[in-house]
Amino acid sequence: MLQVQDPLFCAWLAIILPLLGVPAIYIGGRLNGGLRDLMAVLFPIAAAVCCLLLLPLLFHPGQLPLEASWTWVSHPIALEIGILLDPLSLLLALVVSVISAIIAVYCIGYMKGDPGITRFLMLVNLFIGSMLLLVLANNLLLLFVGWKLVGLCSYGLIGYYYQDQRQYWIGGPEGEAPLTTPSFCGLKALVVTGVGDLVMLGGILILYHYSGTLNLMELYRTAPQWFPVMAADPGIVVLVSIMLLAGPIGKSAQFPLHEWLPEAMAGPGPVSALIHAATMVKSGVYLVARLLPIFYIGRWVAHCENASLFFSITAWVGALTAFIAATQGVVAKELKKILAFSTVSQIGYMWIGLGLAGLTQSTLVAGTGSGIFHLVSHAIFKACLFLCAGSVIHSVHSIYVQDMGGLRRYMPYTWVCMMIAGICLMGVPPLPGFYSKDAILLVNLEVNHIPIFVLAITTVGLTAFYTTRMLALIFHGSESGHVQHLHREGHTPHEAPIIMWGACAVLAAMIIALGAIGPQFAKLLDSGFAANLTGTLKLPLEPIAEKHGFNYHLIVTVLSLGGILAGVIPAWLLYGTRERRQISFRPGSLFRELYTFLWRRWYIDPFYNLVFVRGTLKLADLVALHIEESYDTLVHRRLPALVTEKVPRLLLQLKTESDNFLYVGAYLAAIFTAAIALALWH
Repeated sequence: MLQVQDPLFCAWLAIILPLLGVPAIYIGGRLNGGLRDLMAVLFPIAAAVCCLLLLPLLFHPGQLPLEASWTWVSHPIALEIGILLDPLSLLLALVVSVISAIIAVYCIGYMKGDPGITRFLMLVNLFIGSMLLLVLANNLLLLFVGWKLVGLCSYGLIGYYYQDQRQYWIGGPEGEAPLTTPSFCGLKALVVTGVGDLVMLGGILILYHYSGTLNLMELYRTAPQWFPVMAADPGIVVLVSIMLLAGPIGKSAQFPLHEWLPEAMAGPGPVSALIHAATMVKSGVYLVARLLPIFYIGRWVAHCENASLFFSITAWVGALTAFIAATQGVVAKELKKILAFSTVSQIGYMWIGLGLAGLTQSTLVAGTGSGIFHLVSHAIFKACLFLCAGSVIHSVHSIYVQDMGGLRRYMPYTWVCMMIAGICLMGVPPLPGFYSKDAILLVNLEVNHIPIFVLAITTVGLTAFYTTRMLALIFHGSESGHVQHLHREGHTPHEAPIIMWGACAVLAAMIIALGAIGPQFAKLLDSGFAANLTGTLKLPLEPIAEKHGFNYHLIVTVLSLGGILAGVIPAWLLYGTRERRQISFRPGSLFRELYTFLWRRWYIDPFYNLVFVRGTLKLADLVALHIEESYDTLVHRRLPALVTEKVPRLLLQLKTESDNFLYVGAYLAAIFTAAIALALWH
């Protein structure tokens, strides 16, 4: 297998190339549209090639980690610019670069003819470069720079249709749910994730206060010395755990900061694939995995009991998010919103694996490996699903699944690709979703965390239900009234251009290939993380205890497949038949109330809008109309009038005819004093 001579140089190139693509796309756009499109795909593909050249290092984990940096500022604190290659960063860089390159190719066909395509392609390349900077950075400060750049790019891409033309509004259908403008959706993502980022930055600064370094490898190596010092201060470990998790919770759209992601679909279809599959939402998972060794050392080396809170919060947040988002996906009517809820839910699975990894010394490698395995498989099948969804919406000119139906005969290639990705999402063997999901469920049983296991298994059934419902409403059953209307108008649905369905086909082939080597890939991940976590970092590890009389693999497989059948069968009976069944509930019935509860998204989003959005606007009006206006009237009108008019009149009353000179002096002194007071006041 090809081995590069300088892996660190290759990693630097992977970061720099997409960033160079930004000005190249602009210049190409000024000269020629074809040159612009070439630049838009050339630089991401080159970055993906650089990362693929690093792939052999995964098979030789003993050569890792590799690190290179140079000091940017040395006083008063040392600030470094550097990269770190270890199994975690290398794997994430591969996922980000390869999936993003495929999406970049798809963008050329999808955005053809759009007046803002140059701006869009520039943002995509900046997005890719920022994400690669995030995952390859060797210190928390540089990681945070990439973190914020990713958030800024996502704001521009989600709110791409910032002029808020009516056809780009999301939500609804009209009369059932309010519609939302793209600019509001972009702002919502920026604000929600920004809140988590600010809290996380505080946690990073506290870490630096105790450790004296932001370098990741130094943090790991010195944690046995500084973590006990931090634990000696009451409540600090708990505070730091919560603060450091706030950023990943926001970025990965986990409960309670999960409500921004369904609105992120306001951007063009490829944006959803980028944000939901390959880049932004994965950054939170990556950071949790990156911080995991620090708190593992705190718990099992420094013997700080409070360090377990980091893992417990991670696991429970993941379990609750997975279940809540899956229930919302069951009733969603917008195609990309169904997939958005699915993304939130599946990332919850990754958090479960990473959280359970640190609760015992025997599940460190298995938990980390299962969470990252699911990240890889999810990146591929969810990118495929979103690109296929973009093709479907592009064909039928509607975002609602009830406006589709019977599209299999018009879009056969898209149907095949979306079916493969959907089956992988459900976790059907032998596709990779089955292996990665069941690995997480197995860790649940190894840790003996039954409540989280029950939530995870329940989510399996819900996932199978909403996925079957989605595929049935799009491709099977009878044609909807909207599709029939398209026929009458001469706009018969059609297959996407080859550049679009070809990108989907590549991803579908990747799904099948990863499924074929699923068990071997899981072993490769475990060996890589074992070599890194227990070899390089020398973390204490215990072997998994033998559970005599129990075959946990068999139990997980049976329950998982049972959950899938429990979701697929009723969904197909309701939505997959030739004539769609119209489901209606009697007003006031329990099922009607449950449907309303789920349709209103557990009332979490309305609560946030009421308290934080409308509350902030009301507070702004209160401050502007009552506080600021009153302050302005007092300072700029009444107080100057008081000084310039009332004070001289008072002095005039004190004037005596025998002491005119004294009067004039006092008058001038009062004016001078008033002038100084007004100057100091402002």
